[in-house]
Amino acid sequence: MEHLTIPEGYCPPLSIRETEVAIKEVKDHFERSLAKNLHLTRVSAPLFVRPESGLNDNLNGVERPVAFGIKEQDDREVEIVHSLAKWKRYALKRYGFHSGEGLYTDMSAIRRDEDTDNLHSIYVDQWDWEKVISKEERNDETLEYTVRKVYAALKETEHYMARRYNYIGEVLPDDITFITSQELENLYPDCTPKEREYHFAKQKKAIFIKQIGKILTSGKPHDGRAPDYDDWELNGDIIVYYPVLDTALELSSMGIRVDEDALRRQLSLAGCEDRAELDFQKSLLNGELPYTVGGGIGQSRICMFYLRKAHIGEVQSSIWPSEVAEEAATGGIQLL
Repeated sequence: MEHLTIPEGYCPPLSIRETEVAIKEVKDHFERSLAKNLHLTRVSAPLFVRPESGLNDNLNGVERPVAFGIKEQDDREVEIVHSLAKWKRYALKRYGFHSGEGLYTDMSAIRRDEDTDNLHSIYVDQWDWEKVISKEERNDETLEYTVRKVYAALKETEHYMARRYNYIGEVLPDDITFITSQELENLYPDCTPKEREYHFAKQKKAIFIKQIGKILTSGKPHDGRAPDYDDWELNGDIIVYYPVLDTALELSSMGIRVDEDALRRQLSLAGCEDRAELDFQKSLLNGELPYTVGGGIGQSRICMFYLRKAHIGEVQSSIWPSEVAEEAATGGIQLL
């Protein structure tokens, strides 16, 4: 099947029960390391929001949110979040965070239109984090500094897990390599964006591709990004090479968020100026929200990476087509 890859001779070294214990070890250690490196406070977060609030993440603009009506509120509709990219910025102001301070939270989402495979599930779990910065800090130096702090937490967690489990070898390099999406296109002009990621990640082992969403000389962006949270000039993805599947594995999407000027420009480029009338976007355009940097880090993705699993379903409980579940079991993949 095109959407299931089984590595030759795959045999997971941990039982399901042992895997569950290891998952908690990964999450606990990484969460502590991330909070320490970025000075973050854990907060609670919503599972659903009202559509008119403008707080839901529109992703690439075509994914349908899961929605339902609330009985005691006259079946007024709410949406399951796709991510908390916008809510976090609102929360930083409401909760009284100041420059240099930030928050993180556990985010659960349902992405009903996801094409599932070894790396993608309709259930998404990630740490969403956000930190207040000054307007003067909205620059490339701040972005790269913050990326290195996140990467340090990834490295620390791999070192910890390698000490706890002798089958886990350390594969992350000491430093992460930065490259813009345009530079990457120039390097591999005849490749698709995913092929470019694979070739460069395999060469460097850990990379940060900058300027996601920006239109390249080819006339297309490297990847889609909603116009109303990341600044397309100051964002990117952390991607590592994953030898178990011989693939490029995205662990985090992050960036400096739009200010008033960037929001107006990107809404215009995306042809969705009407979003400027939503509550969140209005607050931003009126200068009522702090300037921030933030991102999301896939919980199941990093568990899969550190535990050297072949399928994301080995570290999270989700729903898969019956034929995929059957073939996975035949290939030694233990779906939760």
